[in-house]
Amino acid sequence: MHPKNLQIKDFAYGLPEDKIARYPLRERDKSKLLLYKDGNISEDIYYNLYKHLPTDSLLIFNNTKVIEARLLFQKSSGGTIEIFCLEPDDRYIDITSAMLQKEKVFWKCLVGGAKRWKEESLLKVIQTDLKEINLTAKKIEQRNDYFLIELSWEDDSISFAEVLHQAGQIPLPPYLNRDAEEKDNDTYQTIYAKYNGSVAAPTAGLHFTERLFEGLSAKNIKQDFITLHVGAGTFKPVKTVTIQEHEMHAEFLDVTYSFTENLIENIDKTIVAVGTTSLRTLESLYWMGVKLIRSQESGLGSNIEIESISVHQWDPYNIDVTGISTSASLNALLEWMKQNKLKRMITKTQIIIVPGYEFKIIKGLISNFHQPQSTLLLLVAALVGDDWKKIYQYALQNDFRFLSYGDGSLLWKKN
Repeated sequence: MHPKNLQIKDFAYGLPEDKIARYPLRERDKSKLLLYKDGNISEDIYYNLYKHLPTDSLLIFNNTKVIEARLLFQKSSGGTIEIFCLEPDDRYIDITSAMLQKEKVFWKCLVGGAKRWKEESLLKVIQTDLKEINLTAKKIEQRNDYFLIELSWEDDSISFAEVLHQAGQIPLPPYLNRDAEEKDNDTYQTIYAKYNGSVAAPTAGLHFTERLFEGLSAKNIKQDFITLHVGAGTFKPVKTVTIQEHEMHAEFLDVTYSFTENLIENIDKTIVAVGTTSLRTLESLYWMGVKLIRSQESGLGSNIEIESISVHQWDPYNIDVTGISTSASLNALLEWMKQNKLKRMITKTQIIIVPGYEFKIIKGLISNFHQPQSTLLLLVAALVGDDWKKIYQYALQNDFRFLSYGDGSLLWKKN
């Protein structure tokens, strides 16, 4: 059966409300860690992760940083309008460029209370340590499932990233059913978060602490970092009968030349993705290399635009990879970056990983427990097969905490 014909009802399970973690543990690395390998399940805590990884393993982390994407405006009539900043308009080449804009920026947004917001501009007064800044929101147009909003401020000394930091709120996942609190600014952020751009945390990384990293390093378990800015689409439920009818969200990825070199050097080692976003990025790199090779075979040479090798939803299931090894694919990508003098590569990936997918790079995944009937659960099922049911049943019966602030797992690819 083609993966497109998978029925989402086959990936349901009962998730009681009391199993959803509303808050994280005080000590991140004391979270429970479910261990799955060759059909066997056991458990430990994150602090002891190094005991369960081979020496010379390579862990790949996503160092994206969650932005304060929720902006609340008061209408002159007193009503509240919420603007949720999803991603920058297509006029910007990447999220970083948009975040550095001064005085004005255009952003794709969800709008809470949109029907109550007519044509007037909305004003929010930002109180900084030094002065007040007026932030204005103007509705430009409605498109499909979002609004294009112009956000402007009269101070040309501060960037949009700084505006959000002063005026916005951390966008907690909707299933937590609570408002963000001051401490969420720290707890809903990995300790290695570096580049602004996500509206959701790469939650598998929330369990990592400095002492956990020390334990990994002592065993010569290496680490490296990619950037994938997590979009709100990560929470988009699959509402279709089959996966074919579900449109996977696209997200910005940012990978450096040196990272790609390191990945190639370690391709024969045990590579473990920390989080589904890291996994999707790694596997996307393979498919970008494949598309390069196929394009070059068609006579395009090295004059290939990055848009033509970006990964679309069903590429992994439609492209013939006969004769293309993982090393060959990644080396083709590295050579293309070299020829185009790219120290870093920024593009989007729409890859969907579901049962039937053949993993090309990773051997294991560190991940939290995901919502029923979600694309993230489908990804887990692609890795461990039908044993996902056994894994989730064990977690439910043994007091594991679920979703973003919950416990997690180390899952090895089923042979």
